[in-house]
Amino acid sequence: MAEEFQAANSGVQVTVGTSGTGGGFEKFCNGETQVSNASRPIEADEIAACQEKGVEFVELPVAFDALTVVVSPENDWAECLTVAELRTIWQPSAQGTVTNWNQVRDGFPDAPLALFGPGTDSGTFDYFTDVVNGEEGASRGDYTASEDDNVLVQGVEGNRNALGYFGYAYYEENRERVESVQIDSGNGQCVAPSPETVLDGTYVPMTRPLFIYVNKQAVAERPEVKAFMDFYLNPANAGLVEEAGYVQLSDSVYQKAKTRLDAGTTGTIFKEGAPEGASVEELLDAS
Repeated sequence: MAEEFQAANSGVQVTVGTSGTGGGFEKFCNGETQVSNASRPIEADEIAACQEKGVEFVELPVAFDALTVVVSPENDWAECLTVAELRTIWQPSAQGTVTNWNQVRDGFPDAPLALFGPGTDSGTFDYFTDVVNGEEGASRGDYTASEDDNVLVQGVEGNRNALGYFGYAYYEENRERVESVQIDSGNGQCVAPSPETVLDGTYVPMTRPLFIYVNKQAVAERPEVKAFMDFYLNPANAGLVEEAGYVQLSDSVYQKAKTRLDAGTTGTIFKEGAPEGASVEELLDAS
């Protein structure tokens, strides 16, 4: 988005930095950045940090992601895993105790588990631990962690016994190097990550919305910031979402996000008491 926006607006420079979601919110709430990408909704302590610094934010959904569990192409046994089996592998009590594939399922080989995943500063880590282990941040710690998904790809690719997880875009980019694992949410159906399974609601619980958070004052005082946000939310540019390996939202959701931006509506749509399982569009309507 930044590249294409700059190409269309030669006088504007958009600097894109790299960090996990949590690290991004630290800079954003400290007033160091005007826009923050996030792979999970902002949390209460981060909202408090923004309030302390006088940073008001507008929360804008921009895409869907299919969090993807991957194995080496040489792995010929873990084609589909249940959420319960993922919990067996990744829950905190598995540290130092669940170290072999045959502990995950009878019939799996007597081979050591090699695990790769994002670090604790990552929104992907937060989301995965929440939906798999039932508590955000609850995870075994004896795995190879990196905020650089390319490091995770390399680790899984080169080890027959490896398993890892990251966003769908990195799987799409590296599908010749790693294999995606189908997920059984508990109903006996194995579902692979894809734009189709994200949009039809069958790839659960690994489908998640992605966001940008923008400083309300920057939108009001800096026309280039407002123009960049308008560019981001323009359905005509939604193809860039697909190009990046994510799943675009419907035109109506982009329009509702644009209405939220234009009105300067601050705060999060994920308020306490929000209906369980409500869609992003439903939450936008309720806000």
